[in-house]
Amino acid sequence: MAQIFPTKGNLIATKKSLDLAKTGFELMDRKRNILVRETMSMLDTAKEIQKAINATYFEAYQALQQANITLGIIDELSQTVPIDNGIELDYRSVMGVDIPIVHINYTSPKILYGYSRTNETLDDAFKKFDQVKVLTIKLSEVENTIYRLAEGIKKTQKRANALKNIIIPRFETTIKFISDSLEEKEREEFSRLKVIKKSKDQ
Repeated sequence: MAQIFPTKGNLIATKKSLDLAKTGFELMDRKRNILVRETMSMLDTAKEIQKAINATYFEAYQALQQANITLGIIDELSQTVPIDNGIELDYRSVMGVDIPIVHINYTSPKILYGYSRTNETLDDAFKKFDQVKVLTIKLSEVENTIYRLAEGIKKTQKRANALKNIIIPRFETTIKFISDSLEEKEREEFSRLKVIKKSKDQ
């Protein structure tokens, strides 16, 4: 503040900077609110998916247990399930925050083991674990989204706080300093002119 020379030009420039800082704060505040709303909706979605995963896992392990009881340990049969590479990752932007979108090239699961040495309990377990896989992919997308949104909120809040608590008060103090200095100069100039006028009149 002390280094700024109190001129009308500097006063106008500082007022413009203050207006920009206030606009910036309003935008940061709006962005934070949007990100918070988005996060809250994602949290509800995550809870629903997690609930579905827990229920499906329970059913899948029950079916697997039945398959192990009726067929013996099915380790060899489990090797027939292929590795799934049908996942693609993309991104969308929410107020400057990159949010992941997971695309699943999903088709109904094909049973690749033979039917002669198996029964429907294994088929049921296979289908339930396939459902768990799809739900887990969805949950990973949602949880990653929540994490990224939370980071975006944190950064936005930090910037908004800097504008509100540091930058805006600094500009306001500078404007007051320049305005007070200019008013003082005007008073001094007025007094000087008054003295000159008085001396001329004598």
